[in-house]
Amino acid sequence: MARIGVVSISDGRHHVHARNADFIQSKQDGLVRALRDAGHEVVVGDDLVATNALATSVAREVAAADVDVTVFYYAVWSFPHFTMLAADATRSPLVLVASTDPTEPGLVGMLAAGGALDQIGRRHTRAWGAPDDAALVEKIGVQATASAAVKSLRGSTFGRFGGRPMGMNTAVANTDQWMRKFGIDVEEIDQYELVLRADKADAGEARKAREWIEQHAAGVHYDGKKLTPDLLERQLRSYLAIRDIIAERNLDFSGIKAQPELTENFATMDVTEAFLNDPYDWNGPKETHVCATEADMDGALTMQLFKAISGKPVLFADVRHYHADRDIWDLCNSGQHATWYAARSDDPAENLAKVNFYPEVFFFPAGGASVQHIAAPGEMTLGRLTREDGEYRLQLMLGEFESYDDATNKALVDQSTPEWPHAFARLDAPGELFLSKFGANHIHAIPGDHRETLRAVASQLDVRLDEWTRG
Repeated sequence: MARIGVVSISDGRHHVHARNADFIQSKQDGLVRALRDAGHEVVVGDDLVATNALATSVAREVAAADVDVTVFYYAVWSFPHFTMLAADATRSPLVLVASTDPTEPGLVGMLAAGGALDQIGRRHTRAWGAPDDAALVEKIGVQATASAAVKSLRGSTFGRFGGRPMGMNTAVANTDQWMRKFGIDVEEIDQYELVLRADKADAGEARKAREWIEQHAAGVHYDGKKLTPDLLERQLRSYLAIRDIIAERNLDFSGIKAQPELTENFATMDVTEAFLNDPYDWNGPKETHVCATEADMDGALTMQLFKAISGKPVLFADVRHYHADRDIWDLCNSGQHATWYAARSDDPAENLAKVNFYPEVFFFPAGGASVQHIAAPGEMTLGRLTREDGEYRLQLMLGEFESYDDATNKALVDQSTPEWPHAFARLDAPGELFLSKFGANHIHAIPGDHRETLRAVASQLDVRLDEWTRG
């Protein structure tokens, strides 16, 4: 949940404010109570704003609490210049909220204030309703959650292991643009650091991890060549190594190039990436660490936002194939899906029971295990931050992951790469539109419908929203 500031704006005439103060206070108390009941932390201004001096001082006090959004509340007619002064004293996103009690002109106050903010180009969102209106509380919460996600980017560090993979332009972003627009620094780390650290990682811990996987997975399919216990432990030591680097360099999220250097000379990073994105490993629950395969910067950025909004692991996948006869997309990539998606359970054993570790395929001569499963069914929000002519846009859609009987699942996966993970997605976007306009080969997903929050994220980041539906 988010931290929400509440400042109530009043009439500047002393005698009118004196008459209205109890009414304003009762409405504000009701709104604050409803927001807190919804789980939010609420910071309330220490006075009702009825003078220009209070407009500045109360707003500054609330802003000092580092709120995610500031609600300016209008229960009565309110002098618009109080809003202008208060807005200048805070840098958080603004939500103007009007009481709809017809006994007082709260809507009039909000519209006058909103129009004044429009004239100076100060962005804001407007909402209205009774203080305990669930829809109103939800709308404020959406703005606050979006703001918290956007704010979480600022001051963060992305760890980029390796450079551009296989000439993939969409995997590389402008570091100056990232700092200017998102407040994110990029730490460049050579993949050789990972190799050196993996060789020195705790062999006993890697063995423990391998035995845990062997105990809980649907299968670990050793073939004596591309996948051996030693190769799997090398991948697990890579996970231990990158965990150490993340801690030492205070990395908030990361990406690993892998191809071709590691995949041809060391091992694939599939196991490493999967468990970084998982909410657990063999030592129990842990925080997910967003890690994008192929060091995909905008992919990792999308995943970090999705994680902040949902609190769940985020799917990373290639858009592999469109089964036009079923209107189903096969979202599949080289073994990197978090194992959590196999069943989306809090119990890792339940997820791993649906996960197979297969020898890597011909693309990757160094070998290692791929992490194979079929994503559990359910509603999903899918999308990605992409760039057009240097400017960011959020391409967004709703979808549904589907799963079928064993024979159908096998027939579908056998058409592409059966050793890799698959998510069969029915997208709320026409296939022709998607293939004509989607700006990358990688796509990302989180469970549930988070489109409203992501619309707010796009607005707060000042990026274009391309939202696709079949309508």
